[in-house]
Amino acid sequence: MRHGKKVNHLGRKTAHRRAMLANMACSLIEHKRINTTVAKAKALKKFVEPLVTKSKEDTTHNRRIVFSRLRQKDAVTELFRDVAVKVGDRPGGYTRIIKLGNRLGDNADMAMIELVDYNELYNAGKPAKKKSTRRGRSKSNNSQTPPVDSTTKEEE
Repeated sequence: MRHGKKVNHLGRKTAHRRAMLANMACSLIEHKRINTTVAKAKALKKFVEPLVTKSKEDTTHNRRIVFSRLRQKDAVTELFRDVAVKVGDRPGGYTRIIKLGNRLGDNADMAMIELVDYNELYNAGKPAKKKSTRRGRSKSNNSQTPPVDSTTKEEE
């Protein structure tokens, strides 16, 4: 039973798993989509999405945190320069996993993981949405005050 086990170890030791996920994340940032197994794609999604969130605020500290996880200078540069600009207004969900079927050699479940904003086929038919607030009332409605009748003050 796997009660409370939140990390898929992917049949590897910790150092091997971290190195593999770092290499896959660099490939995803460079090529914008990669083909892999479903289990690795799900693990990569949990690995790369916090890094994309960090890249939305370009500070030295965030660059160092991302570099400690990715360990490739070119990938960090592209993430902060190109990817962060494109996903800047998105509140999360930067990757998409599309299942492709089974691999011929060993019948493994294959998937394509891609960065969402770089797929023109999915974004072509959708108009640009205006930014909406997620909770609470509108600030413009609260700031309006009822009109004051100016004639009553002048008469006094």
